[in-house]
Amino acid sequence: MRVIFMGTPDFAVGALEAVIAAGHEVSLVVTQPDKPKGRGKAMQASPVKTCALSHGIAVYQPKRIREAECIAHLKEYCPDIIVVAAFGQILPKELLDVPPYGCINIHASLLPKYRGAAPIQWTVLNGDVVSGVTIMRMDEGLDTGDMIVKEEVELAQEETGGSLFEKLSVIGAKLCVRAMQEIENGTAVYTRQDASEATYVGMIHKQMGDIDWKEPAAVIERLIRGLNPWPSAYTRLHGKTLKIWRAAAEPGGDEKEAGTTASVSKKAWKVQTGDGVLSLLEVQLEGKKRMDIEAFLRGHEIEEHTKLL
Repeated sequence: MRVIFMGTPDFAVGALEAVIAAGHEVSLVVTQPDKPKGRGKAMQASPVKTCALSHGIAVYQPKRIREAECIAHLKEYCPDIIVVAAFGQILPKELLDVPPYGCINIHASLLPKYRGAAPIQWTVLNGDVVSGVTIMRMDEGLDTGDMIVKEEVELAQEETGGSLFEKLSVIGAKLCVRAMQEIENGTAVYTRQDASEATYVGMIHKQMGDIDWKEPAAVIERLIRGLNPWPSAYTRLHGKTLKIWRAAAEPGGDEKEAGTTASVSKKAWKVQTGDGVLSLLEVQLEGKKRMDIEAFLRGHEIEEHTKLL
């Protein structure tokens, strides 16, 4: 099929590669505009753009896909199908109606659960044991279209937002090619979503990583995993930001104020929470590299009364 592929982050790269490998003609890749990054604010291309250029595929980067000139430009490519994977903009009906085989979306959750932004992180934050990918036919709603195929994956005990991202990217690429084949063959089965079971989740923002030590240890531990690698969970130690990359929730404590050191030794640092204690396993102090807790404690004196804010 003649394909327009729309995507932006790393999550979508595997799908683009899979569509190309399956023999489809990707005539155009649409991705978000380059953005400044780092201290030097140098303009950086999206991972999808980099992948497309490596294959010699034309790239289009509209600020607003809804603009009439953007839609007119895409129509010139006469796509049979449009494949969308974490593109970052909502497609208007006029564009959805362009390809004869419609527009399909690779959504990183088991719809109708977790419609909206950041389903991967919210899966970990909410303590789910199962996630997955759904390939859906897009309509005008937010992730409300008919489901075509889906696949489940169990979360590991120490699953992070980053590790789940990678797993679902691989599954999404495989399912996308399968769905495209079924659509082209006329064997695709379209299943309506049960709107009564829908859950909407919002975007992840940096402030979410600010740890509230009054929360239960289990909730904080999921926050740490869910926001790893971005934006990461953090607290403050002696006025400096302390990122926490790994931790373990344990019962006990409750005698000290939340955020106060419950116990500390040469090999372990446990912090009181609103329910239970959190054993810190890997941390990173502002301006320093990540290190396991034993290495950190060798270079930093933590006393019983030390409090994290």
